[in-house]
Amino acid sequence: MTVQLVLGGARSGKTSHALGIVDEIAQQEDLQKIYVATAQIFDPEMQDRVKRHQDERDETWMTLEAPLELSTIIRMHAQADRILLVDCLTLWLSNHMLAEHDLEVKRKDLIEAIQEAKGHLVFVSNEVGLSIVPDNKLGRQFRDESGWMNQQVASVSDIVTFVAAGLPLVMKDSR
Repeated sequence: MTVQLVLGGARSGKTSHALGIVDEIAQQEDLQKIYVATAQIFDPEMQDRVKRHQDERDETWMTLEAPLELSTIIRMHAQADRILLVDCLTLWLSNHMLAEHDLEVKRKDLIEAIQEAKGHLVFVSNEVGLSIVPDNKLGRQFRDESGWMNQQVASVSDIVTFVAAGLPLVMKDSR
């Protein structure tokens, strides 16, 4: 079982890279591929984004939606005969911020679920800390919370890859 984190900016190619990782591992080990979607659709533009992501996957994928209950999905579905692709942690975090949940508790539960997992996990997350400092409190809180989340997930990941301009850079490989 491996845990991988794929980080990158908007439109960096991180999801395409993660899909390739999953396809390769699933083929090598004859695993069921599960796409765990964290997005919530609130407007037509987001609906178009979700449709584009759906079009990137073929019929060999099972899709589960987990805008908030990601830890539960991991605990239920991360099994030895499966590989889960979670896309993306940043939206999951946003969903919890909008719901005004205790983010420290949610991150702790996520890390515990990852450590308990019995199957392969691949996470996609945005790296938002490379941009300008947001000019408002909510933006700064999101940047900080996202950075802390990425650090915690990276600490329990076997492989961490940063993607920029479609090019992957392996930052950690402790296999």
